Parts: sequence; C-alpha cells; structure tokens
Amino acid sequence: MPTETAQLIVEDPDYGDLVLDAVVAGADDGMPVLLLHGWPQTSLSWSRVIPPLASSGFRVAAVDQRGYSPGARPDEVAAYASDRLVADAANALAALGWESAHVVGHDWGAAVGWNLAARQPGLVRSLTALSVPHPRALADAFRTDEKQREKSEYMSFFRTAPATAAKVLLREDAAGLRDVYGEHVHRRDVEAYVELLTEDDALEASLRWYAAMGLGPEASTPNVGVPTTFVWGTDDVAIGETAALACAAYCTGPYEFRALQGRSHWLPDEDPDAVVDAFLARAG
Repeated sequence: MPTETAQLIVEDPDYGDLVLDAVVAGADDGMPVLLLHGWPQTSLSWSRVIPPLASSGFRVAAVDQRGYSPGARPDEVAAYASDRLVADAANALAALGWESAHVVGHDWGAAVGWNLAARQPGLVRSLTALSVPHPRALADAFRTDEKQREKSEYMSFFRTAPATAAKVLLREDAAGLRDVYGEHVHRRDVEAYVELLTEDDALEASLRWYAAMGLGPEASTPNVGVPTTFVWGTDDVAIGETAALACAAYCTGPYEFRALQGRSHWLPDEDPDAVVDAFLARAG
C-alpha cells in the first residue's frame, strides 16, 4: 500500500506554529485513523500496521510527535506538558481535515490517546491503547506495587536530567540507546531511529516528555467513555500486571483487555498482526 508524506501545522499559543511530519495512506474517503508513536520511536514504528489498515478501507495518518519532528522541537521542558501534547493530537486531526478519528497509541502515544479520549471524547471514535494503560491506573500501580516501581525506575533519570540522560544514551555510538530497543525492534528501524535521534537535540527533546511529567493534568485524567481496547504484552519491561489489570476501572464505555502472552513492550514491531486484529475488532 503506497504512502505519502504530509506536514501538519499545529498552533501552540506560546510557541507559535509547529510542523508535525506525518505519513498518510489509504483511500481519501476511508474512515480516519490517527496513529501516535511512543519513545524512542517515530511514525516508522507503524510501518507494519499501516498497510493492513489501509487495505481494510481506513485512511491512516501516523504522526511524528512534538520533539521528534524537526519543525516541532521547542527548547523548554514546559513545552512538553501533557496538555500541549494532547492539543497537538487534536490539532493534527484538524490539519488533516478530520472531525474525529479512531486513535491508536503506543507507549507515550497511548498516554496522549488516553487523555485525548478522556478530555475531548467527541474527537475520538474509538481508542486502541498499546502497552501503557490509563494514566491513573499506572499511577495507582506505582503507589501500591513494588514491581511497578522497579520497572519505572528509569523514569527518574529521564525526568530529572534529560540532557545528561541523552548524553549517556548517545555514548559509544549510541550504545545505550540501541540497547533500549532490545531484540524486538527490527535492526534497520533501530538504525533509522538512532540516525534521527542523534541529530541536533532530538533525543533530549524526546526526553523532555518525561521531564514535563507533573506539569500537565495527566494525574487527574478523567475516566474514558469512548469504546476502548487496551493491549498489553505479559513480558513488558515497563508495565506490570497490576497496572494492566487496573486499567478497566477507568473505562466507563465498552472495554476490552487483551493480554498477549510472551509479548514485550514493543507490540507494533513484535506483533503487528495482533495490533491490527485488536483494532479491527474494536473499529472495523
């Protein structure tokens, strides 16, 4: 399925017009789907998900989010607060000419999707969240589950010292960054991510998402009432079972939880068929 590139202009009241790069595929009149990637990836992470969705009649747009797109890389940590990231997603829909869309998010993209669905449900036809549960489910698990606190320890370094963390990850030909992807992300994709994230301050910009945690309203994310599916791999290194199971409590609309046995955090890379199946079961 052929794809085309697009540049979406999104307005930030404090930082002016930002330009988000995007990949678009599918029939012009297809049902719209917005794909939101996580850290440290880009729209490339959806390369095995886009073709089957487009072939199923959907119009798909995968966006390189703030910090990843060269034209949307503010210097201040405050520019990456969750309300601004959610506004980017809403404004991307408007730039695409879509009144609403099915939303699929992985990792940080899932966090954006949860907040968009909770705060602007009229924009979200359905939500398929991968790997990261509702923000309050994760916060609850962090407070009550020692295993989740251990899994989340890496965040402290990213939150308190994003510039230093970027330097550490980029040492010795980005050895630390390459290790983050483990064995589940295709090597050629890893090289593409490393190439992007070693340009200018791209990696530090991506880590500002972590540094800005607490500056936005994510801790009070409302319940989600739109039709939702949460997909989680049982071998996820970042998200444990307690957080995954707690997610249901914050979904008041139709909800499905899919636990993929033996799968890791990198679901769009490792098992794109399961991702597509979960989405089509929800939105198809």
